[in-house]
Amino acid sequence: MSNDPLLQPYQLKHLTLRNRIMTTSHEPAYPEDGMPKDRYIAYHAERAKAGVALAMTAGSAAVSKDSPPVFNNILAYKDEVVPWIKHLTDGLHEHGCAAMIQLTHLGRRTAWNKGDWLPSVSSSKHREPAHRAFPKLAEDWDIERIISDFADATERMKEGGMDGIELQVYGHLLDQFWSPLTNDLDGEYGPQTLDSRMKLLNDVLTGIRKRVGDQFIVGIRYTADEVEKGGIDFNEGIEISKRLAKGGLVDFLNVVKGRIHTDPAMTDLIPIQGMRNAPHLDFAGEVRKATGMPTFHAAKIPDVATARHAVSAGLLDMVGMTRAHMADPHIVKKIIEGREDDIRPCVGATYCLDRIYQAGDALCIHNAATGRELTMPHAITPAAQRKKVMIVGAGPAGLEAARVAAERGHDVTVLEAQKDPGGQVRLTALNDRRREMISIIDWRMAQCAARDVEFRFNLWAEAEDVTALKPDVVIVATGGLPNVELFESKKEQDLVVTTWDMITGDVKPEGSILIYDESGDHPALMAAEVAAKAGCKVEVMTPDRTFAPDIMAMNLVPYMRNLQDKDVTFTVTRRLKDVERDGNRLKAKIGTDYSDLITEKTYDQIVVNYGTLPLADLYFDLKPLSSNEGAVDQDALIKGKPQTITRNPEGTFQLFRIGDAVSARNTHAAIYDALRLMKDI
Repeated sequence: MSNDPLLQPYQLKHLTLRNRIMTTSHEPAYPEDGMPKDRYIAYHAERAKAGVALAMTAGSAAVSKDSPPVFNNILAYKDEVVPWIKHLTDGLHEHGCAAMIQLTHLGRRTAWNKGDWLPSVSSSKHREPAHRAFPKLAEDWDIERIISDFADATERMKEGGMDGIELQVYGHLLDQFWSPLTNDLDGEYGPQTLDSRMKLLNDVLTGIRKRVGDQFIVGIRYTADEVEKGGIDFNEGIEISKRLAKGGLVDFLNVVKGRIHTDPAMTDLIPIQGMRNAPHLDFAGEVRKATGMPTFHAAKIPDVATARHAVSAGLLDMVGMTRAHMADPHIVKKIIEGREDDIRPCVGATYCLDRIYQAGDALCIHNAATGRELTMPHAITPAAQRKKVMIVGAGPAGLEAARVAAERGHDVTVLEAQKDPGGQVRLTALNDRRREMISIIDWRMAQCAARDVEFRFNLWAEAEDVTALKPDVVIVATGGLPNVELFESKKEQDLVVTTWDMITGDVKPEGSILIYDESGDHPALMAAEVAAKAGCKVEVMTPDRTFAPDIMAMNLVPYMRNLQDKDVTFTVTRRLKDVERDGNRLKAKIGTDYSDLITEKTYDQIVVNYGTLPLADLYFDLKPLSSNEGAVDQDALIKGKPQTITRNPEGTFQLFRIGDAVSARNTHAAIYDALRLMKDI
């Protein structure tokens, strides 16, 4: 037996959990027709076979028709969910992993124009800012029906073989009832006492126990401190926790701190990069100390050392490492094998959650196999034949290509024009709040070093540099350079500077600054932070109807907190048409897509975030020398099959370009390009 606190088994009622690491409830939005089908099962099974002790699936499964999922959740109110839950449970049990599921009624945290177009229902008459639907106040018959719906859904989960369920009691209906901030009811479920506010939860728990008995595991994930004036505070949260323990209806407490009704509140509850690791861990420990109950918790616990401390210090019984397992599903396996240094780190980018909250599916910013387990490998298999692979560019695309090629057993050489690896990720990490992003590069460099990848820095590669090494495969991952050619003026704007110039410090901000953001991603607001911090008057302008649409909800929060108390304004639906000198200032010609309106305004500096253009001269120089002439079999690529195109029999190597050397996209796209191409080289 290992002495590692994380690897000790834990007895939860009749259930023996093989270690102390779990994935907490989260919905990756992989269901099909509301059912957890093959993709969903493969995602969780990957973590189960690598050793995680407990998978808390769903986040959350809906128990009622008037709780339509706002992203692609499991529909626990349908009878046809049972066989799919059985497949999911079997897929986890097969690998020794316990299987539970989180159930909820969303209350006002949903929309009326989803699902069956039923009005949302709540204890509150006010809309939730994040989802914007005005709910109806719950009537007695609503409450009776919802209590029954919870019991019905729990029975379905038990029939599907689940080891237990967890009720979601923060931000959703059950919490809306027990929070003074969201209870506008009269009568026995009203806000007058803690007993009346907790009555719905207790009635739901009683209904569940009558239906499934005392042996089935039932827990709750709840907020024990809303951290907002007028809401549940620490003392009341501890009192709630003690009542839950004394009531005997729940078997574990999964505690969180905060609210999720707005993007800023949710970001404090689920911290992102630049925020403190494990900020609520000691708080969870206070709940465990006060109740003696089995206590679970997750909130930015990205590393093994913090998780180990949580258990060894007696703060938690089970530690949730959910986003960490999206970055690397094999954490437990690597701990057991003494390979903690090999764990791919979660960088806190929260690309996973931000995608979900924009109706996408969860993807990890630097593990392109997550969510694609049916087609993409987490473990790279050796190639049948060793080849000489030449990679030009050491940004995220080039380094992922090098890592995968090296794991395949190939002889890999990387040429890089800069003195350091990282490309645009290195620029991103210059922002103190986003410095965790450099781990995307550092991890890959370590993986390459362990496999004897040769790096040649400070080398601007020409075609002869590549061909001289007689490669079998050449990957051009040279990225792109900022575009300063405004489409509207049809000319390069030599009067403007780029966000890269501002972020790197090559251009110092001064005076009145226009940041024109055509791309809608991080660099514009990063440059705005630099300029605002320097005391400049800043205007961020976009032709879109919203600013920074690609940054998405949770990552937008730190920017707003940094910028809103400074002289920064945001202008939407305005398009930069042209720039000309006006004395020692710059005159911007500003139009709009909505009319013929043209205005002019002067600034001291104009900064553009207009995407990048591929740095692809080398690719085109090499193209006629290659056997495939750079062509990609897209059908094979999509299906995860090898590339076999031959267009030039005289060519001596295969040639591919990836990442921004093809077109301006993002870090995940660059890494996915590399993985799905190189896994078969």
